[in-house]
Amino acid sequence: MLVEGTILSGPNFDPVEGRVVVEDGTITAIEEESVSSSKVVCPAFVNAHTHIGDSIAKEAGAGLSLEELVAPPDGLKHRLLRETSRAEKVDAMRRSLQFMQSTGTASFLEFREGGVEGVFALREAAEGLDIDPFILGRETVDAMEAADGFGASGANDADFGRERTATDRAGKTFGIHAGEADSSDLNPALDLSPDFLVHVVHPEPIHLDRIEHSEIPIAVCPRSNLVTGVGLPPMKELLDRTTVALGTDNVMLNSPSMFREMEFTEKLTDISPREVLRMATQNGARIAGLNCGLLEPGRDAKLLVLDGDSDNLCGNKDVVRSVVRRAGASDVIDVLL
Repeated sequence: MLVEGTILSGPNFDPVEGRVVVEDGTITAIEEESVSSSKVVCPAFVNAHTHIGDSIAKEAGAGLSLEELVAPPDGLKHRLLRETSRAEKVDAMRRSLQFMQSTGTASFLEFREGGVEGVFALREAAEGLDIDPFILGRETVDAMEAADGFGASGANDADFGRERTATDRAGKTFGIHAGEADSSDLNPALDLSPDFLVHVVHPEPIHLDRIEHSEIPIAVCPRSNLVTGVGLPPMKELLDRTTVALGTDNVMLNSPSMFREMEFTEKLTDISPREVLRMATQNGARIAGLNCGLLEPGRDAKLLVLDGDSDNLCGNKDVVRSVVRRAGASDVIDVLL
């Protein structure tokens, strides 16, 4: 298979006119050559942090605090999840997954509530779709064993030592929320030697030093953080220390659109468009150990194809900047996953 157009090639997304050559789901070559296509070929997104179960309660809880919204066990989302039937949850999650797939998301790192049953419900929701969930079970070791790892709520909620040990023995991924409302849970979270942290809105110098020394990646969710009123993470400082990836967090609070997350991040920070696109693609793939997020030979062919001649994108003078700042669902021609 050949995909022609302007290709955002390699780790720096260098715009190359030519074609991507795909064989058996793998990129075998990127051929630089004059072509007539106006398509823009990008790596598909990897959403580094989601709560897809929240699809049952979009925009619920206006005016509530972060704790009132999502704190286990009795935050609004947890009460609504308990009250909703399995069939309704599966259907709602599938609708969100269809939206994510159609807007270019290849994979997502999901903190999945509901124990083992929650893991199975998400897998059922994803059946027949091309989007690939990387599931971190919550609440029990059994959920971790049924999933790709364990997703902890936060070190102020519980110790999580047993879960961390079991996850390590299983050779799986351990992620934990930290530093979202304040800095109090950052050191206890770092003491667990997690594979990655989520949020890190309020790090102090000691936390930044520990993160850099341990090379712990971070998934940031800036739209969610502003919705819940906790502020913005110091993304430039974090990027200077470690790998930082973008996530959309709770579907309850935000659409799982990586286009929106990129635009929001780039316009509110001093991070370059290339760095933001890297956060939305290769950095999330790196956290999950996926062979995608880059367009180069040997990578899985997870491609997002945009119409560079759409009413929205035509006339652009900087293709990477345009993809990050203004591209959206209406510009998608194809998603090859």
